[in-house]
Amino acid sequence: MPSRVMVCMASCVLLFCQSALHALSAEPPATAIERLDRAQAALRDSHKRSDWVAYRMAAEQIKELLNGSPQSRLEMARAEIHVGETTAALDELRTYVRMGQSSEAIDKLPDFEALRQRKEFATVRASMAANREVVSRSTVAFHIPDPGLLPEDIDFDSRAQRFLISSVLQHRIVAVAADGALTEFAKAPDDWPVLALKIETSRNVVWATEVAMEGFDSVPKSDRGRSAVVCYDLNTGKLLRRIEAPRPSAPGDMALMANGNLIVTDGEHGGLYRLKTGADQLERLDQGDFISPQTVAMASDATHVYVPDYVRGLGIFDLETKHVQWLPMAGRFALDGIDGVYRVGNRLIAVQNGASPQRVVVFATDAAATKMVAESAIERATATLGVPTHGVIVGDAFYYITNSGWDAMESGAKRTPALVMKWKLPPI
Repeated sequence: MPSRVMVCMASCVLLFCQSALHALSAEPPATAIERLDRAQAALRDSHKRSDWVAYRMAAEQIKELLNGSPQSRLEMARAEIHVGETTAALDELRTYVRMGQSSEAIDKLPDFEALRQRKEFATVRASMAANREVVSRSTVAFHIPDPGLLPEDIDFDSRAQRFLISSVLQHRIVAVAADGALTEFAKAPDDWPVLALKIETSRNVVWATEVAMEGFDSVPKSDRGRSAVVCYDLNTGKLLRRIEAPRPSAPGDMALMANGNLIVTDGEHGGLYRLKTGADQLERLDQGDFISPQTVAMASDATHVYVPDYVRGLGIFDLETKHVQWLPMAGRFALDGIDGVYRVGNRLIAVQNGASPQRVVVFATDAAATKMVAESAIERATATLGVPTHGVIVGDAFYYITNSGWDAMESGAKRTPALVMKWKLPPI
């Protein structure tokens, strides 16, 4: 007859085997994109059925997934109103405006009428007005004379003292000299829109991405979903390498690490990739945590990168463990809607064209770089800001593209020349 210890051991082995079999047969965990899609579908369905309890549950799931982003709080406020919790809804709106945001929907949508009738709403309205006030701490560095470019990314060639700028609409890279003269540097080898751009001076090359983007008539339908990382000679613009990216993908942003590796992000499909020096294919790094990653910045330890996710906020990604730590928004800092982030010491400059209003802002982190402690707008709500895109640090200044033309693409309005603005960095 087996002893009690032997019976317990047998039971433990049986439970372990059952758990292992379950783990082997279980589906992989849902990606952040899949989770958001499901929650948004539930939100739409419950709204259609006027099931406000279910609507609130879906809104709460979205708020948690998006790390308490301003937009998720706005949706949560609507949900609280529909279940009769107007005080909770007002608290969500107070947090929304404390994060520097403003929305016409709050003043116009019937959903918020109950809040607009409360006397406490006056402070929300006043705060939104303050958040829309013009901030202009930059100066014009130069105009980009061709309004048809739709410029996206920018980098500086220190040897030739010129800027290189990628063109989405004209499928090329242009050079802008110190006197403002614009010349063609190189064309996209497949004649697709050019998005990301980085100069590697030590190897005398230029890295870029070309993407067969959806919704562009100039891109053949048979090509859509394809993309590539390309490499040019810095002096001549001659194409040196072309590396096909996984399909479907849209690598629209790129950062160059100190060791020469590239970090490339796909804002359409949530991918974070690395191209090691000398490699002939992109290596996927993420584990499905991102929804729309944008231009990353290297942390000071060279083993982590700051990844701005357009909807989830700002994450610190460990290149070795693949773990993501999200910087808390804490009901104070709007960290979503960032197109590119650039590190200077313990400060992060963010081009935030997904904020409301759009802005360029500098955040300060604590010594451990695990949370934000302060923020200051560089430019906000100016007549020339338009849709800002990317920037580059050159010496003691940050240069960034404004009035890119993305808004004109959506509205059909006439495009006007883009600008490159210059903000002098404060002492570290």
